[in-house]
Amino acid sequence: MEEEFRSSNEWEKFEVRKEIELLIPLDQYLVAGVHIGTNMCTKFMEKFVYRVRSDGLYILDVRKIDERLKIAGKFLSKFDQSKIAVVSVRQYGQKPVLKFSQYVGSRPFIGRFLPGSFVNPHLLTYFEPDVVIVTDPRVDHQAVKEAAEIGIPIVALADTDNKTSHIEFIIPANNKGRKSLALLYWVLARQVLREKGLLPLDKDLPEPPSAFEAASTK
Repeated sequence: MEEEFRSSNEWEKFEVRKEIELLIPLDQYLVAGVHIGTNMCTKFMEKFVYRVRSDGLYILDVRKIDERLKIAGKFLSKFDQSKIAVVSVRQYGQKPVLKFSQYVGSRPFIGRFLPGSFVNPHLLTYFEPDVVIVTDPRVDHQAVKEAAEIGIPIVALADTDNKTSHIEFIIPANNKGRKSLALLYWVLARQVLREKGLLPLDKDLPEPPSAFEAASTK
């Protein structure tokens, strides 16, 4: 972790570094809280953390979040869109997954993931994906298990408390927050479409990230 990011005005210094070209403005990431981790960090996620707050909260490196979203967009664009499965048992991830799938043309699996959906052809929910995206490796463990069993690559949004066994590609991020998940899936959908040449590089999706946001349960 670079020393210049450890001072109290680290984000200001981060923002003015001209060589960093983020997919969206830094403030947009920060307001959505995509960098806010948990009070626990697994060994798998240590490399994506750049500091720990005085209250013990782990903070993810926004540069790495952005970089990984960019790479994931390129990776996912290589697949037949209709063969991408996107999973979210977590409530705040369900609307983002539906909106992502609406734009990308992927197959959403929201709410309870029925065991066998990827491995049992006799189920009505059976689907044979070429790649799987999971919102949280822990909560979406059944989908991870089945994709790994059949050798399907897995892309995962992973928070600081996640284990990443069987995950092909990690996008470090706050995968619990309502606004965070909305922004992450919005950016990822935009990147996939841009990489496929279906959306000009200087254009956004017709809806803002807020359209991907789940209703608050409070």
